[in-house]
Amino acid sequence: MVVTVSLVLLFGALLAFLLKVGSIKAGVCFVAVMFGFLLASTGASGPINHAIDGTAHTIAQWHP
Repeated sequence: MVVTVSLVLLFGALLAFLLKVGSIKAGVCFVAVMFGFLLASTGASGPINHAIDGTAHTIAQWHP
């Protein structure tokens, strides 16, 4: 859960930054947010969460 909230904040901040600097437009930002929201309610959310958790666990153990 901690990793999920951290990633949500990270990607939210990244989208806000890209929107602020003009790299992306508001429509693209909205589509990206809605895609993530809708993807979370599908069967793909389980494997995505497992992959993210596994990656975070590997990085945590690899870091000295």
